[in-house]
Amino acid sequence: MLRKIICGIAMAGVSGIALVGATAASADTLRIVVPFSPGGAQDTLARWYAQHLEERTDMSVVVDNRPGAGGSLAADEVAQADPDGWTILQASGGAITIAPHLRELPYDPQNDFVQIAMIADTPMTLAVRADSPFETLDDVIEAAREQPGEYAFASTGHTSVSHLTGTLLAEAADIELLHVPYQGAAPGLSDLLGGIVPLMVTSAASIDPMVAAGEARVLAVFSPIELPNLEGVPTVEEVLGTDGLNSPVWTGYLAPAGTPQERIDELSAAIQEICELPETRDRYMSLGAAQTCGDAAALAETMAVDFERWGEIIQAAGIEPE
Repeated sequence: MLRKIICGIAMAGVSGIALVGATAASADTLRIVVPFSPGGAQDTLARWYAQHLEERTDMSVVVDNRPGAGGSLAADEVAQADPDGWTILQASGGAITIAPHLRELPYDPQNDFVQIAMIADTPMTLAVRADSPFETLDDVIEAAREQPGEYAFASTGHTSVSHLTGTLLAEAADIELLHVPYQGAAPGLSDLLGGIVPLMVTSAASIDPMVAAGEARVLAVFSPIELPNLEGVPTVEEVLGTDGLNSPVWTGYLAPAGTPQERIDELSAAIQEICELPETRDRYMSLGAAQTCGDAAALAETMAVDFERWGEIIQAAGIEPE
């Protein structure tokens, strides 16, 4: 049962691209609203696209970091923006495909946005400290079955993608795990490396620097394929011999509903061109991200699948907001 999860205790970008605060960009400037603070992988992606959009078009581009409320503040700002094609959201699942199942929102994720393009996904991973006795995912499963509820996994927050992914794993493996939510990846990783928690479900982007430094290991990835920067690490589906265990943290661009289709098409073409550059692939590898380029229809399909999957998991596990 999904309810076997037991709730317990409780990210430098490309230079030269402007940050903006409360003041919106001028009408001839494209504003990319990012639901995360400067310095993380999502912010780095936004500045990469901002730089290349400026180089390939006659637009000025600013990156506007609006963290807070799990991405809902940024999403609401873009939902309320003029649909003129000059304000877009760099979106990911939390505020769009998870939050609607948990609380009332000031915007409608299904109707207040129009898709532009998909640019990346960052699969989730199951990680341990480098000297952990767990060598494989099978080791974790065996131990959890012998001592139900005695082994904890850290997540990046209650109802986050990492929390729900850990829930998905426990259901598929028929094990009980103690859930320890943190306020983001950094404190959870700190406690993982410090031996406070034995396991962490986090994105490949978050864990990759620790793996490279020899401080952590990844036991399995929630991806349909092995990741280039985690060569030799099996997928969760391979280990468990079952489908439906992929957990990508997709990233794409959305515009306010009512944005002219001509403008959507223009932005989509430019963004996809940047996404498919060889240098973009190299940049992604340094961030632990997968180069998943797609048009508006591909993003819409990804969002629909994500929305349904997390809704089912949240309902079945009885997960509620804190």
